[in-house]
Amino acid sequence: MIQAVLADDEVLARQKLRQLLREFPEIEVAGEGATAAETIALVRATKPDLLFLDVRMPDMDGFDVVGELAAAGDPVMPSIIFTTAYDKYALRAFEIHAVDYLLKPFTLDRFRSATQRALDHIRSSRQHPDAAARKNPKGTPYTTRIVFKSKGRILFLPVSEICWIGAEENYVRICTQSETHLLRETMTRLEEKLDPTTFLRVHRSSIVNLQYVKEVRPEVDGEYGVHLLNGQKIPMSRTYRSRIKNWLER
Repeated sequence: MIQAVLADDEVLARQKLRQLLREFPEIEVAGEGATAAETIALVRATKPDLLFLDVRMPDMDGFDVVGELAAAGDPVMPSIIFTTAYDKYALRAFEIHAVDYLLKPFTLDRFRSATQRALDHIRSSRQHPDAAARKNPKGTPYTTRIVFKSKGRILFLPVSEICWIGAEENYVRICTQSETHLLRETMTRLEEKLDPTTFLRVHRSSIVNLQYVKEVRPEVDGEYGVHLLNGQKIPMSRTYRSRIKNWLER
């Protein structure tokens, strides 16, 4: 059974979440918090797996709740789905590794997809606790999705869908099997967020997802290229060749 806490200062909003969660019999609501203080106490008492968290509450905001729990050294933070009427906090939610960000009023389909994503995340963490605890040298967990605005939408792109990433001046181009997205970010900052057991930088301007690599082979000019399953070829520089070699020798 998966325990969930609902935190929202609006009674109707909490009632709606309870009603929607009836579609997920494996989720049990452990309690409801109408304020940040109530929510913090409830999370510490019940240790839920999942927290539906409103951003704006009377005493503190949802990010303060997360900060209080993290500062107290709670050993296992619940997976968090933010629920809010404001889209301006989405990127901040991404920075603290929220599983999803539901923008009110959200549709039933959107709620289903967010909750299912959280369930998948919780189950994966239970099955692979070591992987869930993997962190970068700064102590921050590697990200499982990248959040950004694109064409009027806020996209939550699972990193597992990224085939490769290329640098374009002050931007990075994120390429999946079916589409590409341009994101204002540096390769170095993005590389720090990605798990190095899955993502490998093969060139100053290229990072590949090893799950999509078909082969590495020499080219006619004496250089090497990384060939992906979808037929794309990513150049690999001599500087980064040792990384591939080390990875192959694991």
